[in-house]
Amino acid sequence: MEVQGLKSDGNAVSFRTVIDSDAKLTEFLPALQSADWLALDTEADSLHAYPEKLCLIQLSTVHGDNLIDPLAGMDLQPLWLEFKKHQLILHGADYDLRLLRKNHGFVPNRIFDTMLASRLMGEREFGLGSLVKKHLGVVLEKGSQKADWSKRPLTPRMEDYARADTRHLKSLSDILRELLQQKQRLAWLEQSCDRLIAECAIPTSPEPDLVWRLKGSHKLARGALAVLRELWRWREQEAVAANKPPYFVLSHETLVDISEAVTQHQPIDKFLPRYISPRRKDGLSEAIQKGLALSPEEHPEILRFQSRRHTEAQRQRFAQLEQKRNNRATELDLDPTLIASRATLLALADDWDRHQGDLMDWQRELLVS
Repeated sequence: MEVQGLKSDGNAVSFRTVIDSDAKLTEFLPALQSADWLALDTEADSLHAYPEKLCLIQLSTVHGDNLIDPLAGMDLQPLWLEFKKHQLILHGADYDLRLLRKNHGFVPNRIFDTMLASRLMGEREFGLGSLVKKHLGVVLEKGSQKADWSKRPLTPRMEDYARADTRHLKSLSDILRELLQQKQRLAWLEQSCDRLIAECAIPTSPEPDLVWRLKGSHKLARGALAVLRELWRWREQEAVAANKPPYFVLSHETLVDISEAVTQHQPIDKFLPRYISPRRKDGLSEAIQKGLALSPEEHPEILRFQSRRHTEAQRQRFAQLEQKRNNRATELDLDPTLIASRATLLALADDWDRHQGDLMDWQRELLVS
């Protein structure tokens, strides 16, 4: 399939759907530069590789639906520079923005998030499929959701699925923009999108003493936690070496079960996969022995989270804020957490002056009006 682009002289030029070379990207740029709007989506390989990487960029403009291959070794800097000049239309932009920043250092200047827009209109079913069916009468095909997007060439079905992800975003955004304007909530969306861009632009680093504390680890004694920590480190190395998500090596539950069993001198064979290579089994045993060899002083501490004791005055302020939030949410037909989460309300009840800056202007106005 071919799509139409524009040369710098204004004449039409055809190019393949997948842009996978510097020459094709250069040929495509005039069409991008002349576009009044850009709809964007991305695909990664988080279900198939570790760590995940950006595998495909879907881009729709007035000139058509285009696929850009970031795995093809192209210089994508001209693309990022052009994206900076436009407001990008995305759906559920959080993941896409974090992926683009992490993999390529790209942070947009302006976005229109159709998922955020729909939630601010009171939609409870805000998936892309639900929204385009409701507002546009279009049913999206879901067959390639779990595909391995790092594989080349893409199948025709994968290409069709990818193009459909952005094809309807402009029409959907036009409808939602008009609805937001009618309810005088467009500024809410603009503030929410700006906040999302700022949050996704900040690199996050996991806490070293928390990242290995898997679900179920709270029941383990300190000695078992020491084993679990070593098993988690071993599994990370295995996952990176194999380029497979960690659960392909061993599941979270298995690591926790093994850690508990070895500290109670119980066999672990029943927890292992039916086939595990001798090399991997040796590495597993070494990690276990490394954890068991640690002295009690070197064992991780058991985390005990204690809720902060609030004064009666703080509890009353929280109840008042919660009631105010819930009343406004009911009036506006909104999810109350869009106005403020429980954690935010607790912080505000503790010290309004200190934490009110965490609210967007529209949220603060709803809580004080």
